[in-house]
Amino acid sequence: MTPASAYPPGRRIAPSILSADFARLGEQVDEVMAAGARVIHVDVMDGDFVPPITIGPMIVGAIADRIHAAGGIVDCHLMIERPQAQVGEFARAGADSITVHAEATAHVNRVVHAIHDCGCAAGVAINPGTPVAALDAIAGDCDLLLCMSVNPGWGGQSYIPSSTGKLAEIGALAPAAVLEVDGGIDPETAPAAAAAGSDWLVAGSAIFGKPDPAAAYAEIAAAAGAG
Repeated sequence: MTPASAYPPGRRIAPSILSADFARLGEQVDEVMAAGARVIHVDVMDGDFVPPITIGPMIVGAIADRIHAAGGIVDCHLMIERPQAQVGEFARAGADSITVHAEATAHVNRVVHAIHDCGCAAGVAINPGTPVAALDAIAGDCDLLLCMSVNPGWGGQSYIPSSTGKLAEIGALAPAAVLEVDGGIDPETAPAAAAAGSDWLVAGSAIFGKPDPAAAYAEIAAAAGAG
């Protein structure tokens, strides 16, 4: 696990493996890391908080060592109910940061503290329909704040334009925290998200849905002014 203080500096594009070819997952992770990626985003869905079911700690454990060996971090985004029951499993599998949803638990502060107790950086996410005020009480305890710029559950959706203003509001709550945006990021939308203060821009289908993921990563990174 990588402490938040050692995270890659500057703006970063975070490829989401949700859109990767799982028959070639390790190879595709290697490709985008060779192109410069240092944050690999893992979207975890339970079929309850959101309809789809995706992956769990086993997949995180299968790719964590190669990501760490290449100087990267594993950024786990838990779109699940009862996240407090699972954070330990993801930490043991190799997660460096774990983000949970404010909408998924009545006691998000307890989950943030549990993540820290596991040695991971802690993040809290909010959905497009959730007001920024939902983060007021917890933002100061977070290493990362995530703004969903699509409704969670599926890759390949279009960026919600109102997310740009929301990102700036979230960033003002905790200037020292990493500001992450997730959903609809591509070469056309990345500049606005970056201008709003985003540090990490998650891109899935715009990278892994292309014939050359490494080239697609480089194009988005250039558009966002990212490393």
